[in-house]
Amino acid sequence: MSELVLTNAQIVLRDQVVEGSLQIRDGLICSLDNGLSSAPGAIDLEGDTLIPGLVELHTDNFERHVMPRPGTHWPVDAAFLNHDREIAAAGITTVYDAVCVGEVHPKSIRTEILEEVCEVLPALTGQDALKADHRLHLRCEVSYGGLMGLLDPLIGLPAVGLISVMDHTPGQRQYRDVARYAEYYQGKFGLSDSELEAFMAERTADQQAHGTANRRAVREQARERGLPLASHDDATRDQVSEAIEDGITIAEFPTTLEAAEASHEAGLAVLMGGPNVVNGRSHTGNLSARDLAAHGLLDILSSDYVPASALHAALILESLDDGMNLPQAIASITLNPARSVGLTDRGEIVIGSRADLVRFKRTKGAPIIRDVWRAGVKIA
Repeated sequence: MSELVLTNAQIVLRDQVVEGSLQIRDGLICSLDNGLSSAPGAIDLEGDTLIPGLVELHTDNFERHVMPRPGTHWPVDAAFLNHDREIAAAGITTVYDAVCVGEVHPKSIRTEILEEVCEVLPALTGQDALKADHRLHLRCEVSYGGLMGLLDPLIGLPAVGLISVMDHTPGQRQYRDVARYAEYYQGKFGLSDSELEAFMAERTADQQAHGTANRRAVREQARERGLPLASHDDATRDQVSEAIEDGITIAEFPTTLEAAEASHEAGLAVLMGGPNVVNGRSHTGNLSARDLAAHGLLDILSSDYVPASALHAALILESLDDGMNLPQAIASITLNPARSVGLTDRGEIVIGSRADLVRFKRTKGAPIIRDVWRAGVKIA
């Protein structure tokens, strides 16, 4: 039997912050008390803030480790370990690694590494090599003709915990502004003007040929397996209505206030990116997550492409005049994402919950994370 006592902490609970102590036994929180603990060996947290371990639903940070520079491919197993260490150091104890099933350009590495990623994760998990608890989030590009051929052998893997549908066709959703679409993809893949024109025409044709059938097939696969389903970049009420009909429960990165309001009204959990909050704007010129929070429409924050952004963003939202209180802000990176994917054993500090915990010091800028525990074991 293993025991750990943490004391002298500002403990963020579901609806309040208390100055107190907690005891961990065999990986679970077994007691929670106000004030200081006199237990022998209690660890003094020196008044730092203690929150649940972060639950991350959508990060493609792994891809950055696979390709640290353009044209450089790092071994997938080594890249995954590096990604895992960065995730843990950011206070993320449960992570749904987003991997793309289907791609929009042959120069992308995503399809190339897909199968290897799905093999590496269980192998590293079996070796007890990972600090965080990793699951797979399969991001399905419905405009890709070969989508179902890629998805069929993957969707039944034990690590799969979330499915999302996305459609990166020029002129809609994330890229309603065609000029921004052209700017992004021309820069990403080094396309000439004529190559860009052909590329955009091909993407539009692919969407018209495959989008509807693929979206329907993904929906049915998720339903059969009881997997939560997320939409991606909804921009209109009609698109939200389609999401509701599909049984989608998480609205990832709505691009307009109209779509966010419709999603919220329908009971979908609205997810936005931490980098959007930290920078104060979307990098593609879409909806500001800060504005969404001010309207009371933001439920979940994701670190997206910067793991350290999740906690930083939550504290920014708490600091805004029209923002959230601290328990609400912390819930957006812990309790709310956990519950949205059916995890009931983590996400809040309560007796009986897994002892996934993060200790950090508050500053005027980014928080300083001092300790991270997963099931009572220190991982960072």
